[in-house]
Amino acid sequence: MMIRRNILIVAVSFLFIATTNSCNKKDANAANAQQQSAQPYQYIVAEEGPATAYNEYPASLEGEEDVEIRPKIDGFIEKLYVDEGDHVSKGQLLMTIRNPQYEQLVRVAQAAIESAQADVATAQMQVTKTKPLVDKGIISSYELQNAELALRAKQANLAQAQANLVNARVNQGYTRITSPVDGYVGDLLLREGSYVSSATAQPLTKVSRIGTIYAYFSVNEKDQLDFLKHAQGATVEQKLKNAPAVTLVLSDGTTYKEKGKIASMSGLVNKETGSFRMRADFPNPNGVLRSGYSATIQVPTYMEKVFVIPQSATYDMQGKIFTYIIGKDNKVKSQEVQVSPLPGGQTYAVSSGLKEGDKVVVEGVGILRDGTEVVPKQTTVDAILIKPTEEN
Repeated sequence: MMIRRNILIVAVSFLFIATTNSCNKKDANAANAQQQSAQPYQYIVAEEGPATAYNEYPASLEGEEDVEIRPKIDGFIEKLYVDEGDHVSKGQLLMTIRNPQYEQLVRVAQAAIESAQADVATAQMQVTKTKPLVDKGIISSYELQNAELALRAKQANLAQAQANLVNARVNQGYTRITSPVDGYVGDLLLREGSYVSSATAQPLTKVSRIGTIYAYFSVNEKDQLDFLKHAQGATVEQKLKNAPAVTLVLSDGTTYKEKGKIASMSGLVNKETGSFRMRADFPNPNGVLRSGYSATIQVPTYMEKVFVIPQSATYDMQGKIFTYIIGKDNKVKSQEVQVSPLPGGQTYAVSSGLKEGDKVVVEGVGILRDGTEVVPKQTTVDAILIKPTEEN
């Protein structure tokens, strides 16, 4: 009985040792397999330095003068002398309005002047005839005073008639619509034969002076405070004067060749939108830009100490940006970063989340997971940026 029990104990011991050896062998094989499955991944070393980012804002373009052309009198459009889009000079005739009433008033005023001039001449003759008689005592001085008063009354009537003629000619001048500025003609909303009046709601057209184009855009309170904080100068006027040049991207995606300058900022926040309105001025020597265009303003922000990484080295999760850092054990760990897009659309400026010397994985971030072991392979930002290739 004792012999059987000893045999059983020995058998169990051998089984335990065999099982333990088998487990150890499996663990070693798993470790070797894991080591063998580690794949090479490129990384860059985080280096702190300066960069320039751009904040983009939708903008609407207006000429430095957009003048509405409205009639001051009633009448019918008699003739158009320009077409839509024409460039006109200040004082150039745009159209004429037909209203015979104003021509008639000019003729009536001219006739009234001629009649008043005749009355003045008659009154002057009476004074001339009366004065010698008074001097000789033939008639009393009372007669001369009456004649002189009559002359003054006729002269006043003449002055009134002349003023009426001036007014009549001014009103007649309103039948000729001229351009108040140099610029380009907008839409001609009414054509020849259309009735117009000073009470007409819509203007006849607009003339836009576009030697300089105003680009209006709105910034939120945070961006406005950042601008005032970082711009050089003690006052808002000095900060605007020292603000960096801005870029205009047109609706077709092209960049306007002329640089602009921030010229003004509204003094009050719009309570409905929580934004400030700003204006940037762009030279427009060739008239390429027109009033009514839409565009995008790019305002540069200079950053002294940031890390530049490829956008391909990041991934988005629930509105946050992450990247992978390679640790000392060659295992990766996700790291949230704060980024600003840089020009070209291929790189980010990282303001927080990285430190000098971090190894940032720059490929395959979409398939990596925390704890994945990799074989590090160092590269540079310039080496992995996508560059356009020339086709033969």
